[in-house]
Amino acid sequence: MKQPQRPEKGKVIAALAGARFAMFAIVIFSFFVNILMLTGPLFMLQIYDRVITSGSIPTLIGLAILAVLLYSLFGFLDFIRGRLLVRIGRLLEENLSDKVFYAMSYHAMRRSDNVGIRPAKDLASLRTFLSGPGVFAFLDLPWVPIYLFVIFLLHFYLGIAALIAVALLTVLMIINSVVTNAHLNKGQIAALKADEMNQEALRNFEVAHVMGMRGHLRDRWRSKLFEGMDSQTIASDRGGVVGSISKTLRLIFQSGILGLGAYLAVKQEISPGTMIAASIILARALAPVEQVVAHWRAAVGAWKGWGRLDDVLAKTPPPPENMELPAPTGHLTVDGLAAFAPGNPQPIVRNVTMDLQPGAGLGIIGPTGAGKTTLARALIGSWPHLRGEVRIDGATLDQWDPDQLGKYFGYLSQDVELFDGTIGQNISRFDPQAEPSGIVEAAQAAVVHELVLKFPDGYNTIIGEKGVRLSAGQRQRIGLARALYGNPRVIVLDEPNANLDAQGEAALVKAIIEARRRGSIVIIVAHRPSAISALDSLMVLKDGQPIAFGPKDEVLQKVLAKPKGGART
Repeated sequence: MKQPQRPEKGKVIAALAGARFAMFAIVIFSFFVNILMLTGPLFMLQIYDRVITSGSIPTLIGLAILAVLLYSLFGFLDFIRGRLLVRIGRLLEENLSDKVFYAMSYHAMRRSDNVGIRPAKDLASLRTFLSGPGVFAFLDLPWVPIYLFVIFLLHFYLGIAALIAVALLTVLMIINSVVTNAHLNKGQIAALKADEMNQEALRNFEVAHVMGMRGHLRDRWRSKLFEGMDSQTIASDRGGVVGSISKTLRLIFQSGILGLGAYLAVKQEISPGTMIAASIILARALAPVEQVVAHWRAAVGAWKGWGRLDDVLAKTPPPPENMELPAPTGHLTVDGLAAFAPGNPQPIVRNVTMDLQPGAGLGIIGPTGAGKTTLARALIGSWPHLRGEVRIDGATLDQWDPDQLGKYFGYLSQDVELFDGTIGQNISRFDPQAEPSGIVEAAQAAVVHELVLKFPDGYNTIIGEKGVRLSAGQRQRIGLARALYGNPRVIVLDEPNANLDAQGEAALVKAIIEARRRGSIVIIVAHRPSAISALDSLMVLKDGQPIAFGPKDEVLQKVLAKPKGGART
């Protein structure tokens, strides 16, 4: 199957292309916000050096009105840039959510390692950081030189002292990055792995409970969880030491510059107002540096998530943009089909060729491990590692839009996968435009309508995640109704009677006969003979290859025939 050309990296940046003006506005607003932060120290400087010395009340009132106006402008600009950041985070998620969902489904189909739901979590953490307070520290950090310049204007010695303070805190910020980055990264990877283990254990909790595996799975999960916690604890401890040192130094520097200012005031080189203003400006200059240290862990997490997300999107080809084709009649042809497992160069199934007309019924049988399920998945396109061709009405599967083609396929897997929602939603494949009559028709075709009506809420019954509120047989029959929904052209059922009683098997046979009568191709993977009773063709697989294929009675006679020596073939 041909693969689209892979895109280059930079999808995350590209998703923010529509926010360029907003990001530019945030930079401009940050400049004015930081300039307006000088309102307090300059107001105090004027109070000490003008109002107190002159005793002018009108000057005091004028300065107070001006300060209120500047503070109001500061609050407005700060509020606007906060709103813009929230909307940039939202724009990022809106633009990437479809791509991330497609990437997760693409890699899930190909059994890619270390993907799972991680891209969705990375996108959420990136949006959260962009919308949170931590990003303000990084936005304000570039404007620290402005404060240093103002302090130099007040007095050269005060400027030198402020420069030393900022330099020392910057060194501490770099040290914090060096001593915590590796452990933060290791801790995040371990935490994600522990989360995946936990979800896996919950999905298979029944088996774990019955077979006494809960303790082993718990220990396995706790081992990975504690591994992540150990790394995060080391990073937190080291970051905490650096953070405490930075806070202590900040207080020392603020008091120190106040003392230096007092000395210069005594020497009459500056006024008392200048002394107070310098201390306040230095506090403002040191605040972004200290906040960067405090939010470093979240920033590193967002940065790592950005890299992982960009890497996954770069490894995901864009979805094919196929022209919509006419609704198929259901002519299925297979030519030299081979199916491979991800990362395995040896095909599981090979040399499969067949031609099925609308209304055909094919059974696929063979010993365990023969490749029956792999073949079933390959025929409907859920197994993407293929060689050879599978065509519907002459068009290969990759020429169809997946969502369009999916309407004409019905599939029931061995492990029936139902979703949290109502019975009606599951039968209708969660189609928001589904008509109740279509849902009921599918349920009646699967002979499950009366069963559904026995539930207290009928088709509105919530079945829970994976259909946990249903029995195995009920899940299988509702899964069959979903496979029949919309009268699909090709229906593939993998062990559809594995959990059915005699009544359920009779309903299954009736559903197969009716589907074939409507012109659907029905393909069944089966071990029990009753599942193939309503079919007319049979394929026998052994070691991944067809050893017999043709009319059912002829194939059965050939397979069950006794050759010389009395051994069955």
